[in-house]
Amino acid sequence: MEKQLIDDCFYVEQKRYGTWDSYDKDGKCIVTSLTEEQCILATRFILQGRQEGWNEEQTKTYSTKDNYKL
Repeated sequence: MEKQLIDDCFYVEQKRYGTWDSYDKDGKCIVTSLTEEQCILATRFILQGRQEGWNEEQTKTYSTKDNYKL
């Protein structure tokens, strides 16, 4: 599926099973969501936080035993 450029700063793409992923311009995944709208809103929120100085080391990522990020 083709990626769509949003706000000239990130891409969103629908994945095979209907979920949506966002990526920065370097191709690094930012967030996965169930809908395109949720994906865009969550990505904007995360990118705003990064601009305002959120420390990514302070944010937590959870994984399952199969190494899936939650």
